[in-house]
Amino acid sequence: MLIHRELLAMLLVLLVLLVLALEGRVHAAEIIGGREAVPHSRPYMALLNLHKKDGPTQYCGGFLLNADFVMTAAHCQARSFTVFLGLHNIKESYGQPRITVEQAFPHKGYNASNYINDIMLLKLSSKANFTQNVRPIALADHSDVSLPRSCLVSGWGAGTERNQYLSEVLMEVDVTLVDRKQCAEKHLYCSEEKTGLSKGDSGGPLVCDGKAYGVVSSTFTPKSGAPKINCFAKIPDVGRWIRSTMADALKRPRYAPRLIDQLPPS
Repeated sequence: MLIHRELLAMLLVLLVLLVLALEGRVHAAEIIGGREAVPHSRPYMALLNLHKKDGPTQYCGGFLLNADFVMTAAHCQARSFTVFLGLHNIKESYGQPRITVEQAFPHKGYNASNYINDIMLLKLSSKANFTQNVRPIALADHSDVSLPRSCLVSGWGAGTERNQYLSEVLMEVDVTLVDRKQCAEKHLYCSEEKTGLSKGDSGGPLVCDGKAYGVVSSTFTPKSGAPKINCFAKIPDVGRWIRSTMADALKRPRYAPRLIDQLPPS
């Protein structure tokens, strides 16, 4: 009987490995490689401190849309947030603008298992003060119909796959988007390259032609061993949701920061 149980357990393990081999693996975006950004050349960038129910502090990227809202990835949900603006070197964060979040609005169609609609709006508890180092970025919309090829991603991610800590300075990397039917069907932009996203970059912007086209979402590892596929939630496809969500939120008076009701699965 014991032998049968052990054999069954081994078969289950083999089945899981087979599924992973066939399907590939999808996980939250972890910039690998890249270069240091010119200080304060990306004034829309935000660093989000995620305060979870338990466990260590986590971080995500984000970007400023206007004086009231920051955009990030829906998988960056937390009980509360601190938003840092105008940063380059995180060791010099003292005295830099930091704002709490009044309310989080993850996309209602977000799927935590496959990162579909991985977009979230954060309403700031007080308006951001625009300066030379704090500026919003425009969003791409449906008028931007052609697939941009040469784009840029920036963030304070780990920098290497083994490094578990944030980069001290803002890093950036060039990405080239590829035309994939599977990506378009899932409302994603995709890129294939060895350099790319790293831990802590989730939620940052995919910037093409001076506009935010996407949100850093996830990385897919193909079964064939081909280069990783970086996935970005497609902003033009959710433009109506973005506009209506912001308009509705601004109708309500500001109040103390609210904890969102549900945490994402760990």
